[in-house]
Amino acid sequence: MALDRRTAPGPALALLAAALFGLSTPAAKLLVGTVDAWLLAGLLYFGSGVGLGLLHLARGVGGAAKREAALTRSDTLPLAGAIITGGVIGPVLLMSALARGAASESALLLNLEGVFTALLAAVVFREHVPARIAAGMGAITAGAATLAWKEGGGFALGTPALLVAAACVAWAIDNNLTRTVSATDPVILAGLKGAVAGTVNVGIALALGAAWPTAPVVLAAAVVGFLGYGTSLVLFVRALRELGTSRTGAYFSTAPFIGAVAGVVVLREPLTPALAVSAALMAAGVWLHLTEQHDHEHVHEPLTHEHAHRRDEHHQHDHPPGTTAEPHTHRHTHAALRHRHPHYPDLHHRHRH
Repeated sequence: MALDRRTAPGPALALLAAALFGLSTPAAKLLVGTVDAWLLAGLLYFGSGVGLGLLHLARGVGGAAKREAALTRSDTLPLAGAIITGGVIGPVLLMSALARGAASESALLLNLEGVFTALLAAVVFREHVPARIAAGMGAITAGAATLAWKEGGGFALGTPALLVAAACVAWAIDNNLTRTVSATDPVILAGLKGAVAGTVNVGIALALGAAWPTAPVVLAAAVVGFLGYGTSLVLFVRALRELGTSRTGAYFSTAPFIGAVAGVVVLREPLTPALAVSAALMAAGVWLHLTEQHDHEHVHEPLTHEHAHRRDEHHQHDHPPGTTAEPHTHRHTHAALRHRHPHYPDLHHRHRH
């Protein structure tokens, strides 16, 4: 039985997150010539933090925030690690790459984030990565390598490509750390990351002598950051709950195609043969990921945790009096259960294979 993507929200959330992030790359390329790269990285995340902070306040008025689990003390270390790697280091590396190279090539190379994310998920966090997912990662890696092949023969990794690859490593670490706290409110997670990382990078850039840009540039960076980094990250965290790290990273690998196309169409960057071959290989890799099927008998061990959920086959427990909202959040216990159905390695399916 195939995984039902019509009813499962995870793929749609991950693809929408990918679209927003993909468009942010050429948008940032338009800004990087008018403002210091390090300062721009800070402004993007600071705009994300401010925008999501306002959204959180609005949700509080409407009562929506109460439907998400709050941060706990155990979330502190992984969240701090995610902020440092994904909010402080990753954006600076990418903005530095955009200042030196083409947005279309940088966008396609961002596919390496999904590969590094899946590798870390499998090796460090022991997440199951089946052969089809591994084959897709191989095709994506081959596509990235194509961009480094020069006409005279041999590979030549320029500074922009190395910077993008380093940014992908930083975001891969971020993605796997974020997975461990994905049960909590994604707006708070993404808002904290934006506010803290943005403040740090803006402060460092100004200390290094960066000039403060004009008000229109600051506003544009804030909008790009809120949509391409903040809103995208909220959707990405929601997808992590449903899909697990490697598969969310696979769906998110569609982001570079959107960024590359925008770079060619909007910025009038050349459509080179290497770019076309790279896109074809990466498209094949993403197709392998999107058409994956995963269905087997599995056992749910007893588990107690808290996250936003609905009354479904995995949540047949007692609820506090007056609990009527869907979704809702409260601490609950899952009894042992053995059954079979199509599934992803989500919050309830991180079992052995």
